[in-house]
Amino acid sequence: MTDPRLVLDDADRVRPLAGVRVIEFCQVAAGPFCGLLLADMGADVIKIEPPAGDSMRAWPPVNDGYSENFAAVNRNKRSVVLDLKRPSDRDAARRLILAADVVIENNRPGVMDRLGLGYAAMAAEKPALVYASISAYGQSGPAAGMGGFDVTVQAVAGVMSVTGEDGGAPVKAGVPVSDFAAGLYAAYAVVAVLHRVRAGHPGAHIDLSMLGASLAIAALQTSEYFGTGEDPRRLGSAHPRNAPYQAFRARDGHFVLAAGNDKLWSSVCAVIAEPALVDDPRFRTTADRARNQAALVAILEAIFAAADASTWLARFQAAGVPSAPINRYSEALADPQVAHMGWVEPITLPGGRRTRTFASPVMISGARAPIYRRPPALGEHTREVLDEIAGHGTAAHNEEPDGTP
Repeated sequence: MTDPRLVLDDADRVRPLAGVRVIEFCQVAAGPFCGLLLADMGADVIKIEPPAGDSMRAWPPVNDGYSENFAAVNRNKRSVVLDLKRPSDRDAARRLILAADVVIENNRPGVMDRLGLGYAAMAAEKPALVYASISAYGQSGPAAGMGGFDVTVQAVAGVMSVTGEDGGAPVKAGVPVSDFAAGLYAAYAVVAVLHRVRAGHPGAHIDLSMLGASLAIAALQTSEYFGTGEDPRRLGSAHPRNAPYQAFRARDGHFVLAAGNDKLWSSVCAVIAEPALVDDPRFRTTADRARNQAALVAILEAIFAAADASTWLARFQAAGVPSAPINRYSEALADPQVAHMGWVEPITLPGGRRTRTFASPVMISGARAPIYRRPPALGEHTREVLDEIAGHGTAAHNEEPDGTP
């Protein structure tokens, strides 16, 4: 599309967005994760950073001056430093946008418009532009001007109300689900609109909020409320409509058991040598078991206390009952299935230090999207990128940031 020098070859068959240029005006998580997803699929993602850089560059762990957190969501991108308070740099940003297919930004609503870089101004010059604005609460409405972080959006969206143990204090999800769900939805929407643009239609302005994404992935919780009029509640690891389907304590620790239907429940009863429980009126159906979870947990944990979690896991897995250990991340990343899929890859930080990262999990025709560019040093590609669009009349950029070749 934009860059005719990008020609599909064997390596690009798993990079379906090769040839698409994306300009990213984003910091921290939601927007950069959207850019990462597009970059993993082969898009040329140019990250515009202020002179001080994306604030995530300072997040620990920092090795040889470079943040591992930043590296995890900014691989496969190029970094350009522009001070958007300077007219010449705003003009450079405008020309970069007009030479691109997609813009991603996660500033507060109105910021890009005040800079003269908002969707209306840019689309007037380039109608095919796909422009994604990611914010906490959306581009309009009573909360539009409010800032937000993952924890505040989890609170507002109801996520914290169903996370943690029954009767316990509010707890956020350990993974920043509001940030990353927003990034996922934004990338999905960008690709959908690009498909329409390639068919000859104009681009569009995508308004994607963390609040909307957080409520959208809570489809089971929202539908429970719509159907019953009652708020879903905290259940720890338990399921509101299924049992046994949670973490159980064994002699030496916890493991997860998910017997999600009557056949699997019968298998559980066989493994624990309690066939009479199959016909116990409290546990006869899935609905019965869900309704009587407290009694069921008490019975099962009394039995599970006789052996270690690994013993129960071996027995249940031999019987075909879904079950799993509760892994720490060190254990999850060392899982043989993870190794088989090749998801953990070596990566080099800008200072030369070797580390590891979790690569794209997407497989296309049996091959995985590659890591083809390490995470960038701040402003590393400023001159390179501005030289590429010199034919568009980009203003000279006189200040080279640290790390620029």
